[in-house]
This record gives sequence, C-alpha cells and structure tokens, in this order.
Amino acid sequence: MAKILVTGAKGFVGRNLCAQLNNIKEGKARNYGVTVDAVYEYDLDSSPEELDRWCAEADFVFNLAGVNRPQNQEEFMHGNFGFASTLLDTLKRNHNTCPVMLSSSQQASLTGRFGNSEYGRSKKAGEELFLEYGVQTGSRVLVYRFPNLFGKWCRPNYNSAVATFCNAFANDLPFTVNDPSVELELLYIDDLVDEMVACLKGEEHRCEFDGLDVLPLSDGRYCYVPTTHRVTLGNIVRLLEQFAAQPRTLTIPDIPSDSFAKKLYSTYLSYLPKEKVAFSLKMNVDERGSFTEMVHTLNCGQVSVNISRPGITKGQHWHNTKWEFFIVVSGHGLIQERKIGTDEVIEFEVSGDNIQCVHMLPGYTHNIINLSETENLVTVMYCNEIFNPERPDTYFEKV
Repeated sequence: MAKILVTGAKGFVGRNLCAQLNNIKEGKARNYGVTVDAVYEYDLDSSPEELDRWCAEADFVFNLAGVNRPQNQEEFMHGNFGFASTLLDTLKRNHNTCPVMLSSSQQASLTGRFGNSEYGRSKKAGEELFLEYGVQTGSRVLVYRFPNLFGKWCRPNYNSAVATFCNAFANDLPFTVNDPSVELELLYIDDLVDEMVACLKGEEHRCEFDGLDVLPLSDGRYCYVPTTHRVTLGNIVRLLEQFAAQPRTLTIPDIPSDSFAKKLYSTYLSYLPKEKVAFSLKMNVDERGSFTEMVHTLNCGQVSVNISRPGITKGQHWHNTKWEFFIVVSGHGLIQERKIGTDEVIEFEVSGDNIQCVHMLPGYTHNIINLSETENLVTVMYCNEIFNPERPDTYFEKV
C-alpha cells in the first residue's frame, strides 16, 4: 500500500493528479498497476502539523507547490525555493527517504528567452536543492521541467495561453494573438498525470537537458514526459473556431486518437458556461414524425435520429453509392429492402428491445415501417456522407 503526499494539491496539476490518485485508491481506475492507500493533499490551508505528519508517513512525495504570479519578484525565490527547503527539511527530520518528485519548468534552463527569468532562477535553485538532497540521503529524486501545460481546470488569464483562449471562445470574450506563428510546446494534463503514476512504479522517463532540448538517458539526473505537442498560436485559434461553431455546423472536427486536437477539444469543453452545455437541434417535423441531424463529421458522414408515428412508412428510396445504418432504439418496426430491377425483397423486424444495426444497401430501395398502433418508432441513422442537395444520390421508388 502506498501513501502519497501531494503538495500544491489545489493547483491545476495538483487537482488533476489527486483526482486520479483517489480514483486509483477507490478502485475506480484499475489499469495502472499500482495501489494507493492514502492521498495526503497539502496546500496553503494545511497546517505545519499536517505537513510534519504526512512527511513522516508518505511513501512518495509529489512537490507541485510553487509561485507563478507573485506580487513582487522576491516572492519567486521564497515560494519556489523556500517551500522546497521546508519540505525536504521535514522529510529529513522524520528520517523519511521516500522518493520525491519536483515540478520545475523549462524556464529553469536559463537559456534563450528565459536567460533573465527570476522565476527560472527560483526553479533552478529548487532543482539543485532536490538533486543535492538525493545525493545526501540516497532518496530517489525526480526533477521534471515541464513545458506549457493545458487541460481541464487550468486557470485562464494566468499562465496558460491555451486556457485563456479556450475560456475566451467558450464565453465569447475578447482575446489577442500578437503573432500567430509563435510555436508552443504543450503538455496535456492527462499525459502528465500518467507519467506521475508511472513514477510510483519506478518507470519515470529519465533525461539530461541541452538548453530546452530533451536528451533521453536512462540514468539522467532529470525526468521528462515523452508526449508533448508543438503547435502554433494560429493553429490553436483555428481549431477553437471550429469547436465554437460546432452547435451551428454540427461538424465534429478531425480529432484523431491521441492528437492535440482531441485534447484541445476536451479542454475547450471544460470552459463552457451552463447556457452553452445544451443546444437545440433543427427538427424537420411533418405529419409522419420528425427527422433531426445530430452530428456531422469531416470525413465520415453524419448521424441523425428519425421518429416515425404509429403506422407510418418512411424511406421508399435508393442510392447508387451512399449507404446507411438504421438502428431502432425504441418501438417496433419493419425494414424492407428491394434490389432495384428485381422482386427480391429482404426484411428485418426490428425493436428497441433487441437493438441491432441494419445496412441500407446501395442499389436497394428501402423503407422503415412503424408496426405499432400506439408508440413512436425511434431510429438512429448513420449515413456515410453528409447530405448534399446538389448531389443527393437519392431516388424515390417504393419497395
């Protein structure tokens, strides 16, 4: 059983890390291969007595506490180096040599645009303190220099351009991009948390640094998260424009698995105000029922929902190339398909009590009949292309 101390637990990284550690502790996340017995969440409202007790009991320490935007430059050294010193002294006093992780920053490289960074100097001092602590005590020390971070719960208008832009688009606020060509190296919070959990298993990624460049090295003094994304400000804004337009266009942007776009979309959604969480869809209603388009995709067609009133037959058309899935989710119906130019008819009795997916075959005219005298028939319909009124590929003919 592992007892984990997280300092800075109420910050952006701390909240996300503690949430997942608690998921592991409570058995909600079972695929990590670690066991967590307790999560000690230390922050500004915690007492020195709690810090002392938790430093005595901890099996692993994540030090995420630090200062990003102080009132004056001197607070950088006090908040970043000063607390690190207090933490390590408390561990020493309790004779606890458990592994310790330090959240540092690329600015600690003190190179390039970070060459005269007071924040960077405070982070560099903290790094040296931790590395020396490891030499003195034999503790396993993990020093991470994080690039720009983004993800849910990140504070906008603070130290994350991505959070600021996501919040602006979600809440219709003004924003400024001085140079769209500026490229950022970005680390998504879930990738960071996965690396932190890997630390508990001794599977951290080690490296050395050449300025800002990571040099992977199995016995390196530093650590890094291997999954980051390099994206320009202009591309971030273009993606957010697509996300913000989705309730109007119904179009889900191209968001491949593990892509930056996928992670940015999730981040953007976390900033939506209540009045944007739900949005109305255009229902095409007549005496037969209704038809509503729900989702469009860039490359894979659209999803719609069709409601047929009792006794109603819908469809009675065929396509050359277009194909569809009909999935009845409520009610009782009959799907018929006839091969064009023949009397060959295939039939499928369908019901929301036994959900199945039925292909509408190219070259077959097809319909769907509500067999109930009292209940609506509700069908989710997938089509492999978005309807184009200029080239509808739809030809009416009764089954």
